[in-house]
Amino acid sequence: MAHIAVERNRRRQMNEHLRVLRSLMPGSYVKRGDQASIVGGAIELVRELEQLLQRLESQKRRRLFGGGEAPKSVMDGPPLPLQQRHQVNRLELDHSSRPREEIAENRSCLADVEVRLLGFDAMIKILSRRRPRQLIRTIAALEDLQLAILHTNIATIEPTVLYSFNVKIASESLCTAEDIANSVQRILCFIDANTASQA
Repeated sequence: MAHIAVERNRRRQMNEHLRVLRSLMPGSYVKRGDQASIVGGAIELVRELEQLLQRLESQKRRRLFGGGEAPKSVMDGPPLPLQQRHQVNRLELDHSSRPREEIAENRSCLADVEVRLLGFDAMIKILSRRRPRQLIRTIAALEDLQLAILHTNIATIEPTVLYSFNVKIASESLCTAEDIANSVQRILCFIDANTASQA
């Protein structure tokens, strides 16, 4: 009888731990409520977060020690080019002598992209369906475009996800809000095509 009570208590603890684990994970990582799906989703989430952490640590080291080799793209082929603009266009001043805010939107069947640009600071919002490895590939591609990610926010509402990135644009990489929105849309097209080919 004692053995049965111990086993029942162990199962209750296991179920409680799985319930807590599931509540901590974005819903898109758990397709079903069974134990295997919860643990598998947790493994996928942890691996994705580990890759993101390694990438951010690498970026931090490059900033601290200066220079180093350029980051490698997660995409095959060269990084997506941004159209070059004269610096005077980026820093065009309004009557109050402040940089003018630019806003651009790019909508497609894959995602809605909005970019707000003020001087060399930008906020990028992406609303799309969640896809495997989408976050890590998007971050890597943004870095390839010389956009230093300062802050990231993620909100999921099944089956969609909203990514918000605050970025700093390298002073030598001059572009408009529209340039960034178009490039982000091309990144998402690449990720979608790559995901479909691997399915």
